[in-house]
Formats: sequence, C-alpha cells, structure tokens
Amino acid sequence: MTEDFGHGLKSLDIALGVLAFMARQQGPMTLSDIARGYDMPPSKAHRYLASFVIAGLVRQQGRSGRYDLGPEAMQLGLAAIARHDFVNDSADGLPELALQTGMTVLLAVWANEGATVVRWQRGLSPTVTSIALGTTLPLLTSATGRIFLTYAPRGAIHKARETELRRAARNPSLLPDTPSTAEGLEMLRAAIREQGFASVNGGFIPGLVAAAAPILDWQGEAQVVVTLVGVDPTGIEAGSQQVAALLRFCDEHSVHNPKPN
Repeated sequence: MTEDFGHGLKSLDIALGVLAFMARQQGPMTLSDIARGYDMPPSKAHRYLASFVIAGLVRQQGRSGRYDLGPEAMQLGLAAIARHDFVNDSADGLPELALQTGMTVLLAVWANEGATVVRWQRGLSPTVTSIALGTTLPLLTSATGRIFLTYAPRGAIHKARETELRRAARNPSLLPDTPSTAEGLEMLRAAIREQGFASVNGGFIPGLVAAAAPILDWQGEAQVVVTLVGVDPTGIEAGSQQVAALLRFCDEHSVHNPKPN
C-alpha cells in the first residue's frame, strides 16, 4: 500500500516552517522578530512557540525572553548527522557523472592517514592507471589529496602533511607548482578554496590529468572527495563542462548549513 503524501496537515506544515525559519537564523530571536520574519500575527506565533517549548524543540532565554532552538532540536540534528551515509549516497551517482564527463571517477575518504580510494567508476574511454580500490593517494601532489589538504580537519591530516612537506623541502621537484613551505601550502589552500576544486596535470602522474572537489558536511569539512581522471588537459580547466559537472555533483551531495534570509 502506497501512502499519499500529497496533502499534509496545514497547521503542522506551518509549525515546521517556523522551526525551519528559526534554524536559518544566526541566533536567538524575539517573538516579534519571528512573527515578522515568518509573516504571521505575534499571537499566533506565540502559540506555536509555546508548544515548541513544551516539546523541547525551542527554549526561551531568561531575562531577554528570546527564543532559540532547544535540546530536542539538537537531538534531531545529531540523529540526522549520524544516519547520513556520505559514501553510499554519493556513490550511487558515479555512473551518471562518468557518463556526463567521459572521465573515470574516483571516490575517496580520509582513512589510514591518507586519501584512500573506496569507489571507482570507469569512464567511456578507460584510463590506464595503477590506481585501484584501496589505493592511498599523496596529500600534496594529487588532486584528491589537495582537496583533503584544503577541506579536511587539520588534525586529521597533520602527520601526512608534515611528512610530505619535509620530503618536498628536501626535493623541490616533487612540488614544482608551489613553494615547499607552510606559507606555500596556505597559498595553495586559498587558491583551491577560491575556485572550489583542485587539479593536477601530467607533471604529477605521467599521461594523466585529474580534477577533484569535496563533498562537505555540516561543518564545511570534506567527508568525501570526488575526482575525475582522464588524459585531456582541457577537461580539468576551470569552466570546462567536466569541471562544471563535478562541482554540481559535489554541491548536490553536500550538506549545506542553513543560511539566514
């Protein structure tokens, strides 16, 4: 039996809308701010807020009387986070992304102190490479690693970062496109954040080019990195159809913080 979700409860729809509106704001709000922001009479807004307070979804601050999300709202958010499977959710879309771009697609997570490939989808023109499931890619010289360098928690990547940076400082040819210093890496991170993706050409992997972008969680940190691998340098250029498809895919699978109206 299929349930019909076409018609809900109007009052519940409004109540959930008020909660969603509060979640998009930067902090506690007065009753009048909520009523005005959601375009309803203050008396009506107060009735909804009173019910939310009883349910623990909203709390009212002492002297100011302002309203903010409560402990039960936090529990709902934490439960949603715990149940969100970034890898499998994004892996389902890899065949379509490979079809759109014509490039091989990799899915990587940070594991075993490295950017580890956990999914692989061949493109229309199979790419000859030694990269396979379980391969750990370098942090500083792979497109995948550079996304983790930019978007992963610093504590998680610290050991790999320091090890590879010392190696590059001894042999600058390993990192030809950026200074082998902490300042150089900060410049690289800023540039990647500016354009939203990282790319490397055949100078790093002979005969192959790659572009990578992050799938971000609620904190703006990379849970998964999606990488396109191919042989045509034009496919990894900013503004290319392939990079546009990659960025769109990652944006659709990221979890965005609510933005204030």
